[in-house]
Amino acid sequence: MATEGNLQAPTRHALDWKNPDFHDEQKCFVELERIFDICHGCRRCVSLCGAFPTLFDLVDESSTQEVDGVAKADYWKVVDQCYMCDLCYMTKCPYTPPHEWNLDFPHTMLRAKAIKFKQGGVKLAERFLASTDVHGQFAGIPIVVQVANAVNKTQAMRSVMESVAGVDKNAWLPELATKKFRSGTPQATARNVIDGEKTPGKVAIFSTCYINYNEPGIGLDLLKILNHNAIPYVIVDKEKCCGMPKLELGDLDSVQASKEANIPVLARYAKEGYAILAAVPSCALMFKQEIPLMFPGDADVQLVKEHLWDPFEYLMARKRDGLLKTEFPQPLGNVSYQIPCHGRVQNIGRKTEEMFKMIPGTTLNTIERCSGHAGTFGVKKAYHQQAMKIGKPVFKAMATMKDGAKPDYISSDCPLGGHHIAQGFEVNGLGAPELQHPLSLVAKAYGLK
Repeated sequence: MATEGNLQAPTRHALDWKNPDFHDEQKCFVELERIFDICHGCRRCVSLCGAFPTLFDLVDESSTQEVDGVAKADYWKVVDQCYMCDLCYMTKCPYTPPHEWNLDFPHTMLRAKAIKFKQGGVKLAERFLASTDVHGQFAGIPIVVQVANAVNKTQAMRSVMESVAGVDKNAWLPELATKKFRSGTPQATARNVIDGEKTPGKVAIFSTCYINYNEPGIGLDLLKILNHNAIPYVIVDKEKCCGMPKLELGDLDSVQASKEANIPVLARYAKEGYAILAAVPSCALMFKQEIPLMFPGDADVQLVKEHLWDPFEYLMARKRDGLLKTEFPQPLGNVSYQIPCHGRVQNIGRKTEEMFKMIPGTTLNTIERCSGHAGTFGVKKAYHQQAMKIGKPVFKAMATMKDGAKPDYISSDCPLGGHHIAQGFEVNGLGAPELQHPLSLVAKAYGLK
């Protein structure tokens, strides 16, 4: 068997999750052992997350110092450390398809997580934590929001949440918005595509749970940018959570339920020629990769995949068409910007960075490394300190510009990752630059706020 690494771009196979063998624990263990043995011999991904150091420690401390010396029950320790960032597959592993070893570490971890979920191994508190639409139903109710936000800041309540729900009392948690993004947001009338336009000339916005329930200001800043560039938009008239939090748990039936709610709606916009924008990278990735791999034969799923854009991917495509305004009257000064994992694995390039570099009077410090937050992983009692440790190199790298100056702003396309980074600055005494989402910074540079 050849040992040379794959020199071609990695390709993905469909997730055969409807096959009864997919949920067969013993057959999964066989595949885990095969993959773990390859990873043990390579160790290239040791710095990415906790899964690989956990695996290598188990191997090194076993009686044989090989994977066959690791107890199968300990495989779950590796599985629990994987938070589905996908970086090992897309940026590190030399043995992904089309290599003959056909190694897909994250989706094998997903298979194991799905088995654990089916077996009842995921606690009710974890399921609730991943139920973003349930949390969000309280957003926009003034008194409820004020009370909930105030209570969640008290040490007594955070201690209760830690003991009951497993949410670390020191982890940053988002507040509920007093007004949802989808509540009364004005819409611009869509128009037909102008002759010569290569990119769609109208946009449908999938608001995402986070922007709708927690930080609607990010969505409103996106609307300002679209209005400024005379790009008509509509807000998707009905949506449910994209399913990423459920995917991370291995709850694939809930992912299917989300898909069945969202895809018919989004497919209608795609058929009408809209570019569909999702301003949270994880949500975009669900529609671009994970749902299409779960439902490869669904034509509407594949259609939505082709029409789903990251906002900066779309804006830079408009620039290439000569249809983006490039006058920025407001300089931003020093900006430390982190590219989140689920942005990197979309294979769209550094589109947010390209936009920032167009803004005069702006010095950019780009960091391309995991913040450690990883969805619900970073707020759980079992993993919060580890998440802060994973993110520490990012915090330190973002704290100083290349010329030694301090940043005026810190920013990440992932809103949750951005707050995790801001907490890392605070915990490590790295100063307190202002946290702003890239869309908010671009709206500021345009002079729109």
